[in-house]
Amino acid sequence: MSVFGRYSSYYDLLYKDKNYSGEAQFVRELLETFAPGAHHLLDLGCGSGGHAFELARQGFSLHCVDLSRDMLAEAKRQLAQQPADIQSRLRFSQGDIRQFELGRQFDCAISLFHVISYLPTLGDIRQTFQRVHDHLRPGGVFLFDVWYAPAVLTERPEVRVKRMANAEISVTRIAEPVWHPNECWVDVCYKVFIRDLKTDQIEELETEVHRMRYLSLPEITLLAEMCKLEVVHTGEWMTQNPPSEKTWGVCFVLKKAARS
Repeated sequence: MSVFGRYSSYYDLLYKDKNYSGEAQFVRELLETFAPGAHHLLDLGCGSGGHAFELARQGFSLHCVDLSRDMLAEAKRQLAQQPADIQSRLRFSQGDIRQFELGRQFDCAISLFHVISYLPTLGDIRQTFQRVHDHLRPGGVFLFDVWYAPAVLTERPEVRVKRMANAEISVTRIAEPVWHPNECWVDVCYKVFIRDLKTDQIEELETEVHRMRYLSLPEITLLAEMCKLEVVHTGEWMTQNPPSEKTWGVCFVLKKAARS
């Protein structure tokens, strides 16, 4: 899972067009539906904190966990620039979402931007679901999104190119997928070129491979049941349309029983 080395240095630039505010509102609406009154959230795979900062601005308190020390360093740098009330609602710590132990329980857990799909095996996902179960209060929910198997198998991954720039650099990222049908994952090979806008020099970073597992509703349902969680909602990310063979990103909400 430790694929965010040099990636963290340009991650926020590549995703500066991502609608973190709108996505946080989407998450809030789902939580209001399935966990009304929830306040304390566990954010797994928080990255540099894009969603966490927005949710904190909406009044939630979050404990955020990520494997990458580089990502967390950026999150903490941004945290230091926030108003005191936002700083008081956020805590960041380093850890593997398959093995973490925080010694407390939360109203809800979230894991956004396909973090669960970064777990390469069903065993890894089961471990994470069990950790989530143990950190949820009775009746708590777990909200996450994944690459959805029917869409991956129908439309197949393709080469994609993205370009972003700020006042100092421009970044070009080429994503070349390698499909592994027997393992049910896609290796996304990222080639990144960074151009210094002042000197016009171009640096090519070492290719990074992000292994993405695609998942189906039956797989999620079975893994959830094994960890005493129930699937209570599925829907297309940001639209809530029913998932289909064209739905790449699907949001799931799992619930822990109110009583053991």
